[in-house]
Amino acid sequence: MPPREAAALLVRLAGRPGLQPGDAAVGEITRRCGYLPLAIGLIASQLRHHPAQTAESLAASLTAAASRMELMRAENLSVAAAFDLSYRDLSPGQQRLFRRLGLIPGPTFDAYAAAALDGTSPGQARHRLDELYDQHLITEPAPGRFQLHDLLREHARALASTDDQADRDAAAGRVLDYYLHTALAAGRHFARVSSYRQPPPGHPPAQAPDLSTLGQSAAWLEAERANLHAAADYAATSGRSRHAIAIPAAMRGFLATRGHWDQSAALHQSALAAARQAGDRLGEADTLNMLGALQRETGDYLAAAASLTQALALYRDVGDQPGRAGVLNELGFLRTLTGEYPAAIACHQQALALVRGRGDRLGQACTLNGLGLVQHLTGDYPAAAASQRQALALFGDLGDLPGQAQALNDLGVIQQETGDYPAAAASQQQALALFGDLGNMLGQAYVLNDLGLVQQETGDYPAAAASHQQALALFGDLGNLLGQAEALNRLGELSLRTSATGQARDHHTRALAIARDISAAPEEARALEGIGRSHLQEGNPSQAAAPLRQALTIYQRIGGRGAQRVQEILRDPRRPESDPRLPESTGQPDPDVTAPAPG
Repeated sequence: MPPREAAALLVRLAGRPGLQPGDAAVGEITRRCGYLPLAIGLIASQLRHHPAQTAESLAASLTAAASRMELMRAENLSVAAAFDLSYRDLSPGQQRLFRRLGLIPGPTFDAYAAAALDGTSPGQARHRLDELYDQHLITEPAPGRFQLHDLLREHARALASTDDQADRDAAAGRVLDYYLHTALAAGRHFARVSSYRQPPPGHPPAQAPDLSTLGQSAAWLEAERANLHAAADYAATSGRSRHAIAIPAAMRGFLATRGHWDQSAALHQSALAAARQAGDRLGEADTLNMLGALQRETGDYLAAAASLTQALALYRDVGDQPGRAGVLNELGFLRTLTGEYPAAIACHQQALALVRGRGDRLGQACTLNGLGLVQHLTGDYPAAAASQRQALALFGDLGDLPGQAQALNDLGVIQQETGDYPAAAASQQQALALFGDLGNMLGQAYVLNDLGLVQQETGDYPAAAASHQQALALFGDLGNLLGQAEALNRLGELSLRTSATGQARDHHTRALAIARDISAAPEEARALEGIGRSHLQEGNPSQAAAPLRQALTIYQRIGGRGAQRVQEILRDPRRPESDPRLPESTGQPDPDVTAPAPG
């Protein structure tokens, strides 16, 4: 601040009768504070709370404190001196907590994190935090959440560096344990099993927030998201590899349902490096499996295939059968999305043999769900319906709500494609309600897109348009490229039904660009078919031929029912196209959250 404004601020905050901005001591104090409002506020607090202290004596104390702070190599000795005067005014317990707050890896903290750090109860920690707040050493940007100014954080770290190394390590370990074990408790609401299958390191905190409901868990994970990321990064750089691997695994389901793809990718890449550095082959395999699922969800299918294949090899090397089953299911779903249906079936059948051999009912439910999807896409409706009903029953017996929602929606798609529209709508409405209760926005997007197709085929075009547009918006908000391509193709098909051929072509063209970019062959063929149909409706069979033939080539390569449909169109391009038989879709929410993690 300009010196005159700095002096006026000191006088106003000190509230000391007779103190004037032009006083020599006021000028000396503000100069010693580097004219920084934070330091001025701390010194003003000293004058306000200590009536016996004079401005002249305080200026002298600042000069002496600056000399002491040189030993700590502070960047701004004048500001550090102001901090030191406030620090010396604290009780020993308050001083210890302030020093340890410098070890907090994230930007904010609450009383539970402070209690873990200090080895006290949340009540004691909250009392000491209130005292630090009264001394202007911490701020409270939101109720119950505290923060250190960057300069005060550096000062606290400098003070902590003089403490015993073992004490510092123990404090840092306690706060990492708190974040990990609390994240594991919260994360169970968003993924059916933990992706980290080894016993979690450290010890659960003596006291933690109430995370018994999904809403409480979601609120805690969102509030602590940056802190958890910082804690995982700190663990990776401080040799605590198991924390570095387990924290991202605990957050995985929440990050997926909220579409925080970039953060999830950064966390898992850091975890992978930590696992490799520590020689933790099982941790490396688990992280590669999670990373592959994330890469698949964000449309990077080549990278996903590489990560999942590496994970499969590692699981085989270490003899981990549950891990093999989990990654085979992930590979099966990836092959489904890229149109490699025989390979997808083979992966799911191998996984099914492994989980049945172990009596793993959850694994069986997840594998049957994935297998039923491929059976549906290849036209084997009876087998697909049987697989989904078995999966639904198993999920129900296990009380697995995400699994029930997924199986219900997949069953609804089969019912729709076999003409049982009332049953399809009922299944999908149930699935939509469950995903809504779970806060799974990606699941809701997929169900809305599939429900819109039922509404199309029953002639409720306004409702269908609303469902597909809502799905497209959710997919866009979540950054889900495959979902965007599917929703655009559905909107294109709806436009064909209403003879809005130009609009249909626009939707399909946008879908085609996305599908080609992510190598999603089924959606690429579907977009090309829609473009061809739009030209036919306009009476331009010559312009329709090329995209239809391209679609046919893809359908013939991947299998399924599309090839026969397009062949019939090419044989008789004059047949009515106002109510086309729509191509297949995955109708699948995010198995990154609801498919089995290893084991």
